[in-house]
Amino acid sequence: MVNVFGFNMLSRYLPDRRDLNRSFPGSKNGSLASRLANIFMKEIVKKATHGIDLHTGAIHRTNLPQIRACISNTETKQLAFEFGVPVVINSNIRDGSLREAARRKDIPMLLFEGGEALRFDEKVIQIGVHGCLSVMQSIGMLAKKKHPKRREVFVSWASQWLRSPVSGLVRTLKDVGAHVKEGETLGIITDQFGKPQGEVSAPFEGIIIGQLKLPLVNSGDALYHIASFHNTRKVKKSIKQVEEDMFQCFYD
Repeated sequence: MVNVFGFNMLSRYLPDRRDLNRSFPGSKNGSLASRLANIFMKEIVKKATHGIDLHTGAIHRTNLPQIRACISNTETKQLAFEFGVPVVINSNIRDGSLREAARRKDIPMLLFEGGEALRFDEKVIQIGVHGCLSVMQSIGMLAKKKHPKRREVFVSWASQWLRSPVSGLVRTLKDVGAHVKEGETLGIITDQFGKPQGEVSAPFEGIIIGQLKLPLVNSGDALYHIASFHNTRKVKKSIKQVEEDMFQCFYD
């Protein structure tokens, strides 16, 4: 856990209202966020050969367990596939992020996203732990299993957040992990009496990988995050299989 201040305050921000994951590589004479980033780079990243950054969704949002990585890098792509979650998002690196700072040191880095902020989700935790162990086995940190079970992994090269066209109450028709078709209605925005004021429809076929959990929305709020794939039905089937495997693992 890097941002202990944020953890204690139930926030992603530090006391100086800065985002740690936009403050790397930091400076020993900078702000609190910058100094913390600098210490982490010196004491952890500098001594590492590989990295996995574990995130939940933003506050009031939930994410389907997924890996975000720069697939153009061969070693990073291999690690993303070794992690074993069905959904891998080809994601550009943001300035000031831990991934960018690691890239500058030629350290392959994965970003795992799953679940909702301020919540423990046993299913997501199990998937994340399983993925980390799988990567550790692949790079020689742990002994490999005799017959490792490789799941099929699917890469999305495009995703889009769908925003509410009006303010009101949202009635959700589709949840995270759902397979949606082009033009399918995902949610209906109503007034306080339940009268429809607008709706959100899928602009293309894909999988919902992120979703707002609040029922009250303003015009322009991001509601659904959809990723497109070459074979969406196979992705959905693989997602379901992972959930069943983790359920069985948890109760075994």
